[in-house]
Amino acid sequence: MTTDNAARTRSTPPQQGRRSGRVWYGTAVLIALVWLAAAGPLGSFMGALTDVQTNDSSAFLPIGAESSEVQEAQEAFKDSGAIPAIVVYSATEPIARDGLAAIAKDAERIGARPWVEGAVAGPIPGTEDQRVAQLIVPVGEQADVRAAVDELRGLLADSELPDATVQVAGPAALSSDLGAAFGGIDGALLGVALGAVLIILIAVYRSPLLPFVVIMAAMLALVLAAAVVYLMADAGWIQLNGQSQGILFILVVGACTDYALLLVARYREELYERERPIEAMRIAVRGTIEPILASGGTVILGVLCLLASDLASNRGLGPVAALGIGAALISALTFLPAVLLLLGRAAFWPVKPRQTATTDVSTTGDTATGIGTTRGSGTVAGTTDDVVRRNPLWGRIATAVDRRPRVYWAATIALLAVAAAFVPTFRAEGTSQLDVFRTEVESVQGQRTLERGFGSSGSATPAIIVTDADQVDAVTAAAKSVPGVTEVTPVGDGGTGRPTGEAKIVDGRALLHATLSQPAESAAAVDIVRDLRAAVHAVPDAGALVGGAAAITLDTLDTSSRDLRVVIPLVLLVVLLVLIVLLRSLVAPLLLIATTVLSFGSALGVGALVFNHVLDLPGADPVVPLFAFVFLVALGIDYNIFLMTRAREETVRHGEREGMLRALTLTGGVITSAGVVLAATFAALAVLPLLFLLQLAFLVAFGVLLDALIVRSLLVPALALDLGRWMWWPGKLARRKP
Repeated sequence: MTTDNAARTRSTPPQQGRRSGRVWYGTAVLIALVWLAAAGPLGSFMGALTDVQTNDSSAFLPIGAESSEVQEAQEAFKDSGAIPAIVVYSATEPIARDGLAAIAKDAERIGARPWVEGAVAGPIPGTEDQRVAQLIVPVGEQADVRAAVDELRGLLADSELPDATVQVAGPAALSSDLGAAFGGIDGALLGVALGAVLIILIAVYRSPLLPFVVIMAAMLALVLAAAVVYLMADAGWIQLNGQSQGILFILVVGACTDYALLLVARYREELYERERPIEAMRIAVRGTIEPILASGGTVILGVLCLLASDLASNRGLGPVAALGIGAALISALTFLPAVLLLLGRAAFWPVKPRQTATTDVSTTGDTATGIGTTRGSGTVAGTTDDVVRRNPLWGRIATAVDRRPRVYWAATIALLAVAAAFVPTFRAEGTSQLDVFRTEVESVQGQRTLERGFGSSGSATPAIIVTDADQVDAVTAAAKSVPGVTEVTPVGDGGTGRPTGEAKIVDGRALLHATLSQPAESAAAVDIVRDLRAAVHAVPDAGALVGGAAAITLDTLDTSSRDLRVVIPLVLLVVLLVLIVLLRSLVAPLLLIATTVLSFGSALGVGALVFNHVLDLPGADPVVPLFAFVFLVALGIDYNIFLMTRAREETVRHGEREGMLRALTLTGGVITSAGVVLAATFAALAVLPLLFLLQLAFLVAFGVLLDALIVRSLLVPALALDLGRWMWWPGKLARRKP
């Protein structure tokens, strides 16, 4: 009887294993089929994202700022919601009466188009250059502005004025050209990003199959993110613009590929130790799910800190990016493991990993958590010397850092500090609208022609003053007293400033235009507006507010400065708390935060040198440093999470020194690959012809490489080796006896 029971006991595990295997493989098939079946319906939302974008100025204004209040109040004074498109004519000779008559015929043809709302104004001859003239075309509020501008440009290709250059400028044309720039997101941006990732993955895996599996996981994550973002934006719960859509695409592809690299590396590692792929996958998922979830959670919490920003574009990006990372996590932890399990070792063809040693899973160890003293818990076989020999490149790096850790961390900190010393030279005071594009676009060329023909003051955007109707005269006098204000005129019926007559009164308020002596986008104009506000605010009972282009720049600068003081500490606190919970230590999280901040400073300092002296850029948008910080800290800390979670796992079994050496050796290749992939995907943002995205692409790509190649490979391991068990204080690992 005892013998029979023993026999049954011995025979039960294999039967249970086979049944369990069938369940796992069946589940994997179901997961893969559900994802693939959903790909088509979800994919349709990607192309529809442009339908729920908001790319007008309201999407980028400071929330609750004075300029935003003025823009809202200004709507009540408009008789029409039409957006002006300015047709600019430039001839080789002064445009005489016959030429103006030809332009008038163009105006008649344009006025007959259904998207024109009201009369076409002009022709208006140039005041500074008689070879220039203009028409003002009101594009209807309900019209498709981009389509209308495209049709207008096509219509003017056959202008009645021969031998003249005709350009379409003004707010409508600028909006159209911005839309065209963001229109490259679905095609050029995504194609470049996926192409770069594919090349890197083929080089890393040396397999024709596995890179496409990873790319498929990233694309499924992207269509899932696009669907959720579309539905939420359509419902009005979040705000999407072209800028945040581009970042969403890059972030999802890069993050999902990073998580895939970590999982695939651990899976391949376990396939060398185990015969059955299902066991290898189970331990690979068990060993990577904590750092992957911690990494994704850190990024999600980090970008959601942007909700504390007072800039509308920043607030909108936070939830959009968080949804993208959530989709990347879901795909990387469901679809990818399922497909890898179904493919087994064939996923790595032609270099299939084969079991090289017998694994004893029967000895002690906590297989539920992956922590124990045996190979069955998922640790790599052999001594530390064996691990170093099997990984010659990273083994040599780990050995070198181990010999002289203090020299490595001191030299690395000194190098990063030198680069960070150039941070004060980073210019983020904003740029002119003419500098938004990195390529020559017609709206910018037309604006320059307009300035040549009518002078900078003639084409300048005035400051807008909203005041109590009873105090118009007092506010006008106060505004005229400000140096740099050349003229103040009331806005009458029709919504335009006029030199004489009564101001239009709406709800007891009046609107004034203050002409400035300096271009609205200049630093001098910002200073004038600052003084103008002080002057009109001092008028009793006027409730005067100052808006306009220069005021928006001023408020954006002030708001960005406030956001840096609020959002940056919030991000650091959130990331610190995540690291404390994950690593069960205080010293390690504080050091990791400090090294990541130093890395960000170095990236910003190098960015200042490149932007100012190599690329000779005109400056940067005020939000560039904040965006770069959020992404670099949230994403850069990922590589430290990947390293330190593995170091903690190995330290439990092998001690502090050997644990760090093994962690650095085993994770060096995959983390470096992940850094290169993420840097390449963010660098793809540079294909869009916008200055802001070029600068963000460089800062994040360079910063990620700095984190992956220098901070994680040299600085953090050297600090950990020098501190020893105190790195884990006050956790249990710090109290272990040497």
